[in-house]
Amino acid sequence: MEKSKNILVLDLETQKSFQEVGKSKLEKLKVSVVCLYDYLTGQFSSYEEKDMMKLEERLREAELLIGFNIRRFDMAVLAPYLFMPVTHIPVLDLLEDVETFRGHRASLDSLAGPTLKQHKIGNGADALVLYKEGKMDELKRYCLEDVRLTKEIYEYGCREGKVLFTSSWDYKTYEIPVRWKETTGRLMAKNVEKPQSAFPSSLF
Repeated sequence: MEKSKNILVLDLETQKSFQEVGKSKLEKLKVSVVCLYDYLTGQFSSYEEKDMMKLEERLREAELLIGFNIRRFDMAVLAPYLFMPVTHIPVLDLLEDVETFRGHRASLDSLAGPTLKQHKIGNGADALVLYKEGKMDELKRYCLEDVRLTKEIYEYGCREGKVLFTSSWDYKTYEIPVRWKETTGRLMAKNVEKPQSAFPSSLF
């Protein structure tokens, strides 16, 4: 992937759990931290809840947002903080190709292990504990590591035209064909109108 591409890889962690707010109210989970990898600069960055306006400035400029389960989770959690509709940014959700091919959901770790020979350094429950204990540096490290794994899985898929997945059902490893390189080009070639600004929806 060329460094100069105006692409962001995004992951976020939340302040609350589904047990606290219910699975149908993603906007109530609230952001604890959002982390990015920016292909324009080659840099990783993190944004706390108080930094959402600064984050939106960068999101407005991006041509493509890449993530894992980002369309149904991250963007829904992020939406109340933004003036622009989250649908404004083209999204490449890596999980969607896995679901289409396998017929069920998968975890980031189930791809990172066989594809990269690497694993996550924690889980979502750990991230919630770190936030509640005020350990923001450790929380950012965890989130940034998920961004790095997502980025490297994406790059592997672009390069090889496939990724590897280990099933938690039968513990076998499968190849999943992907066309992320082509999809990236197609999404970035689209002309997306920038909507008029509006006030963010209520966080409460």
